[in-house]
Amino acid sequence: MPKLTVKTKSYRENLLESLKNPDEAAEYLNACLQDEDARVFLLALRDVAEAHGGIRALSRAAHLNRESLYRMLSKSGNPSLDSLAAVLSACGLRLAVQSTQSRRSKRRVA
Repeated sequence: MPKLTVKTKSYRENLLESLKNPDEAAEYLNACLQDEDARVFLLALRDVAEAHGGIRALSRAAHLNRESLYRMLSKSGNPSLDSLAAVLSACGLRLAVQSTQSRRSKRRVA
């Protein structure tokens, strides 16, 4: 009996393909922000950068030096707010601040 061959995509290929969608990329980055280790977010941002054409293409779109971008997205990176905003913008994303409370408490008026 002949063996069936099934072609599969690697996890990495599927991840990068999904991260081309800005909504998927936003969810991925937000999930990584939940980790206590800030390096997780930077590595996730590197995945998003790779999905958007790689560091070279992203550095051009964000108007940042390629070497600086590599350092910024490394495990020991420490990006400035301006650089982070530029990278996110080049990927079709933006920074946002959200309350940690699920609902705002309503003020009672007597």
